[in-house]
Amino acid sequence: MSPPVAPAGWSRWLVPPAALSVHLSIGQAYAWSVFKPPLESSLGLSGTQSALPFQLAIVMLGLSAAFGGTLVERNGPRWAMTVALVCFSSGFLISALGASTEQYWLIVLGYGFVGGIGLGIGYISPVSTLIKWFPDRPGMATGIAIMGFGGGALIASPWSAQMLESFGSDSSGIALAFLVHGLSYAVFMSLGVLLVRVPRGEDREAAAGAPSVLQGPQVSANSAIRTPQFWCLWVVLCMNVTAGIGILEKAAPMIQDFFKDTSTPVSVSASAGFVALLSAANMAGRIGWSSTSDLIGRKNIYRVYLGFGAVMYGLIALFGDSSKPLFILCAMVILSFYGGGFATIPAYLKDLFGTYQVGAIHGRLLTAWSLAGVLGPLIVNWIADHQKDAGKSGASLYGLSFVIMIGLLVVGFVANELVRPVNARHHIPAPREETVDVERQQPESA
Repeated sequence: MSPPVAPAGWSRWLVPPAALSVHLSIGQAYAWSVFKPPLESSLGLSGTQSALPFQLAIVMLGLSAAFGGTLVERNGPRWAMTVALVCFSSGFLISALGASTEQYWLIVLGYGFVGGIGLGIGYISPVSTLIKWFPDRPGMATGIAIMGFGGGALIASPWSAQMLESFGSDSSGIALAFLVHGLSYAVFMSLGVLLVRVPRGEDREAAAGAPSVLQGPQVSANSAIRTPQFWCLWVVLCMNVTAGIGILEKAAPMIQDFFKDTSTPVSVSASAGFVALLSAANMAGRIGWSSTSDLIGRKNIYRVYLGFGAVMYGLIALFGDSSKPLFILCAMVILSFYGGGFATIPAYLKDLFGTYQVGAIHGRLLTAWSLAGVLGPLIVNWIADHQKDAGKSGASLYGLSFVIMIGLLVVGFVANELVRPVNARHHIPAPREETVDVERQQPESA
């Protein structure tokens, strides 16, 4: 299957909207916490159990991105977006069947396994294409698209809460909400499938303002995973994601717990608004921090994410339950770093390994997200459940988990400091690979 090549005069600024249509849709995953309380009450689940569909979805995201990265590079973004559309929408439809029949395993299978495959393939589908269209501003380009993944919950959170209010928060209401999600996202993601194009050789050269998009050191995906730089970045991403996703997955019940015993408790609708605020911070961080990385460098921006992120967690642990504005502000800053880390990592990979197979390398790196998707929610939910069983409540449910998150961010900070340029023995001969790459992008009649 040949990727669709842009005709002469095609504007590269049409590609980010195509990427956004997919990422805004699959970004619904960050609104999962809105469904947690209804699922727990209607199906009798614990907090750890209700997190399982989300955790499995993130695991499958990383695994499908890792194993599908090479296929995405070979078949192009349209193929990848189509696969993502089918899997992500089907996941919701299977989950709707599970909710209506009160078969929880179907929700885990649909949202977690099938939908998670759609998350992974959809997430990496535009990354390589965007870097090739915008080699002069890779941080900004990937930030625009990946901003959509962070901002998806900004739409999905209030939308889901409104549907649950209208349809009911019992199993039939949840099923109907899942059904509407699946059908709506199928339509919206189809816009990206129809619009996306890969650049011709001359388009990439003009965009870069340089004779070759493959100028500079280039490393293949198979060679990249044998370098210490890859594994340092793997640790960096894993630690940053674990720290952010721990708050994000349990955001709605967490803010209710923190202020449950105060004079200003948080309502269900207000907690959904908090999820939307976190989504806005996540989204803003993806474009804002990743664009900043084009100016100050990738290593410096990750020093900010990991170092200041640890400080924000410390402030919440010490003073979060005494000041609602402080709690919300620190959580938003953490989520902006979380989103910025995702948006900056493709450009960091491009700086270290070149553009030759950056999509496939990115896919392999996202296995760090798979582990983090289990670790973050597991740490927060498991500790909260056990603290609750011990008779504790409020902010004390989360104190220990926040201390653990601080430690993980410090580990990530150290790993980032160890990143150095890739040894020349891993480089490929760029001119030869450029010819292969450009020829592969051209239609047979060219």
